[in-house]
Amino acid sequence: MNNRHDRIERRDFMRLLAGLAGGTLLYPKITFAGRRKTIRKPIPSSNEQIPVIGMGTSRTFDAVGDQEDTIRLGEVLETFFGHGGTVIDSSPMYGTSEQMLGRLLQTASSPNGLFAATKVWTYGRESGIRQMEQSRRLWGIERFDLIQIHNLRDWKVHYQTLQAMKAEGRIRYIGITTSHGRDHEELLSVMKKHPIDFVQFSYNIGNREVERALLPLAADRGIAVIVNRPFARGSLFGATKGQPLPDWAADIDSASWGQFFLKYVVSHPAVTCAIPATSKVHHMLDNMGAGFGRLPDPAMRRRMETYFEAL
Repeated sequence: MNNRHDRIERRDFMRLLAGLAGGTLLYPKITFAGRRKTIRKPIPSSNEQIPVIGMGTSRTFDAVGDQEDTIRLGEVLETFFGHGGTVIDSSPMYGTSEQMLGRLLQTASSPNGLFAATKVWTYGRESGIRQMEQSRRLWGIERFDLIQIHNLRDWKVHYQTLQAMKAEGRIRYIGITTSHGRDHEELLSVMKKHPIDFVQFSYNIGNREVERALLPLAADRGIAVIVNRPFARGSLFGATKGQPLPDWAADIDSASWGQFFLKYVVSHPAVTCAIPATSKVHHMLDNMGAGFGRLPDPAMRRRMETYFEAL
């Protein structure tokens, strides 16, 4: 914040967000967590349990400077925490998303359970260190739980840095990511040769290519899996538009197509967590609902695949 106008804007939205923290959400709060336990899975390298539904920030939290967006995203974050969420994933690649998160976390009512995950996305050792420190300052936290090498960029250099940071207690976990279905062969090579705690890639009911090698290898090597794009950036909803949710979806406590898709993803034995991104409270409520109740077994997963493919 460099001028008086910015300070006034910050003061206004901080006051409004404080109201949200006091319970004045504009949307009804569905208390999934009050009725049932959040579904959690272990991180293989530590056995720490995390909720299977996290929150991504790509294309959703890049909104610094817009007061209405700030208030709405504050509600989204409150809804996430209020329904058992802990894992939040961001990146310097996502515009002002980290800055927005930092602002909102200052007034969030339940940040104590935060599992903070970001990425390093640059070339060179010193540049990477500066970028990670800048992310930490933007978030306003003492340390990240997880830092991931984004899309394998300069991964050999950053991997050494992250190993040193983990040994010093400055981060808790090391990860590496890819997206768009690219670089899978290189990612496989890294997973085979180097100890890492997390891997992140795209997976959804419409694109199951990672079931061929990446997911089995993660299970074999004891690597936690974070899934991005579980809705294929919304294209799955295009395929189901106007189509009724099958009655048997109730057998896995799915009340919507969104929950159907998320439960399919997180029910894979090798998947630890999915991180759908949204800027809307009602979508966040729906996403969080997938983190409760029953998950599909292998037979149900095949039934879900068959049904979706026939649409």
